[in-house]
Amino acid sequence: MPDDRPKLVVFSGEGADASRLKERLARSFEVTVGPGEQSPGDGDQGVRRLVAGEQQGKTTLGRSEGPAWSVSLLNAIGEGVALFTRSGERLWVNELYLSYEARTTELLEVAAKEVGSELIEHQRLGLGAKAAAEPSQRLELTSADGLRYYEVLVSLVAPNFPGLPASAPGAEQEQLVALVIRDVTAANRVRLRMDAIDRAGAELFTLDADAVRKLNAAERLKVLEDKVVRFSRDLLRFDHFAIRLLDARSGRLELVIKVGLPSEYEAFDIFAKPDGNGISGYVAATGKSYICDDTSKDDLFLPGLHGARSSLTVPLRLHDKVIGILNIESQEEAAFDDDDRQLAEIFARYIAMAVHMQENLVVERTTTNLSVSGRVEGELAEPLADIVQQVEFLQQVVANDPTTSAHVGRILRDVEAIRSRVRDVASGPQTLLGVEKAMENRTLDPILQGRRVLVADDQPKIRQIIGSVLRNRGAKVTVCNGGTEAIAALETAHIEQEVPYDLVVSDIRMPDHNGYEVFAAAKKYRPEIPVILMTGFGYDPHHSIVRASQEGLQSVLFKPFQIEQLVDTVKKALKGK
Repeated sequence: MPDDRPKLVVFSGEGADASRLKERLARSFEVTVGPGEQSPGDGDQGVRRLVAGEQQGKTTLGRSEGPAWSVSLLNAIGEGVALFTRSGERLWVNELYLSYEARTTELLEVAAKEVGSELIEHQRLGLGAKAAAEPSQRLELTSADGLRYYEVLVSLVAPNFPGLPASAPGAEQEQLVALVIRDVTAANRVRLRMDAIDRAGAELFTLDADAVRKLNAAERLKVLEDKVVRFSRDLLRFDHFAIRLLDARSGRLELVIKVGLPSEYEAFDIFAKPDGNGISGYVAATGKSYICDDTSKDDLFLPGLHGARSSLTVPLRLHDKVIGILNIESQEEAAFDDDDRQLAEIFARYIAMAVHMQENLVVERTTTNLSVSGRVEGELAEPLADIVQQVEFLQQVVANDPTTSAHVGRILRDVEAIRSRVRDVASGPQTLLGVEKAMENRTLDPILQGRRVLVADDQPKIRQIIGSVLRNRGAKVTVCNGGTEAIAALETAHIEQEVPYDLVVSDIRMPDHNGYEVFAAAKKYRPEIPVILMTGFGYDPHHSIVRASQEGLQSVLFKPFQIEQLVDTVKKALKGK
């Protein structure tokens, strides 16, 4: 059953025994014992001195007949002040205290009575290193409705307080209790959001080992992106949200995640430059966060994108290097303040580290693959050389036997094929496997015959191999040396009403336009066209796979792959048409 008691934090310290206080207050509050109490500041001591020694004249509820300056001061300090008897009778309060809602003042009076009694007992027993000083206890109280937070200092003040009503018999001998109440709602909310961001940041790095083992690189990125969007929505409160990563080679800010933004948002080429590239370009170039209170009056804001009225943009930093930007937008003016900026900057660092970790996993996989392949090649070199030497000897022995010589020659070719394939694997994503055998096959395939295929890759060897193999099977192939040329070819075919392309095969990482942009262009001109993306060992710096998968990507191939695997994937895609 949920505990509906108001929350009260008791800070352990020298004022009173925290465990005994917890027992006293448990009937009225859900009590938590906090860390060691900090000494109250001079301002608090000053308030206690005023209450204890400088308040002159007869005291009545909420006002005093004493010097007007002291009453005015207590009303102006921005903190609630109240004076109670040990039994909890309220003797004097300032105007701010009277503004608190009734249930909150009831809770404060319970705290004054119980904590005051405990402080008096603590002092009477001479406990604590400062028993001679006026003891005090710090609390943190949640209001009855749970919407506000108060820091409460409960202090004992000297007896014989001047100006008490004569009708209070024995009051001059009674120990009094003073409360100073500070509204810490804003600070506490920031602290709670900070704690939530810390938890969310840690969660970005937490992936269940068994679950991750079953995921490929693209699926792992999807898990990360889902977490980023979910936590950002909970913590940063946005209507529109985007992350762009900086392409170090081109200086372009590539859109990798977007929520609530129209498709035309992706059409804008934004570079990390302080001028002419909007707020995102400015933040990426300068590394400085930027709050835009009114998009209609801010010259940096790129117009015509959507209905955002205000925005917050912070850099994604990895150490001191800017690797991208996080952009949050609202349909309300001035929706973000400096607290939001600080929190977004902290969360942006977590995002940057998580993205970097994912990329490091890919790089590590690539490096490991090359290292293992290199060791395998080295280990095989000696026995393969010995086989060649023995075969060359046999060639001399069977020189006059054509049949046996043919078999010996076959062994030599197989040895060279082993060497070639190990070298191909060792060269990593810059090559394909099984090329020799695939190139020999020139049988026309009825599924491929006459089909128009566009191939885009910035590696000449890769695109030439794919183009040749598909042509040998009967396809009509257009080979492009990058994303720009591929997008132009798709646009030309659409404008000039050429025979449309039946399939697009594109690499993901290209220096001009990435795989997602080629995918988006293909779908723009022909929504039903199947698209196959390729990448080396799952490397996807712009998260093209995840974004395209959400919009109908046909398949992904991870280099180095068997060329026949590509042929089978192409045929499967074309069969569905």
